Amino acid sequence: MSAASEALASRIPDALVKTAFGQTTAHVPVDGWLDAARHAHGLGCTQFDWLGVEDAGRPGAVGQRHAVLLHVLHPDTKDGVLLRAELGPDDVLPSVAGLWAGAAWHEREAAEMFGIALADGQPAHLLLPDGFGGHPLRKDFVLASRVVRPWPGRLEPGEDGTSAPSRRRAAPPGVPDPSWGPRRETPAAADHPADSPTEEPRG
Repeated sequence: MSAASEALASRIPDALVKTAFGQTTAHVPVDGWLDAARHAHGLGCTQFDWLGVEDAGRPGAVGQRHAVLLHVLHPDTKDGVLLRAELGPDDVLPSVAGLWAGAAWHEREAAEMFGIALADGQPAHLLLPDGFGGHPLRKDFVLASRVVRPWPGRLEPGEDGTSAPSRRRAAPPGVPDPSWGPRRETPAAADHPADSPTEEPRG
């Protein structure tokens, strides 16, 4: 991130500018999202680069929190501005497609994949078939393939019999909670003759 990009970000009104790992980000409140975008456009950042969403919440936590990021560039200098706003479960994201037409596709993808609400209303399906339930890129979305098949990969500590069990076993992303889905009944001991004493056959 160049010094020019830092200077551009610092000129966004009501923005908290932070730089980490060489990337400068202008953090703005969601109600100031559209005004910040207009200001960036007015500073000469008329070239749209990308708009994305980060699921910043924790699976199972009350309320979801998503971070929306917008990166736009100055077409001549290629200096850019990265805007970031956090959305709560009831927040609605204003559209910036009126400033950058290319943002419309990215906003529709964000709404479909993360379930964020757009100010222009729920868009039509873009990538998923009609009737699809859920938002696949959210952390709380359960992947069906991990329900019917065990998670591949290395064994957890304690499963190979050579090391002590871990105090906390972290399930990979997308693995459902044990209480999810239909429960399997444990057969009674009577259903397992091998578990009960039997008479030796007499020769």
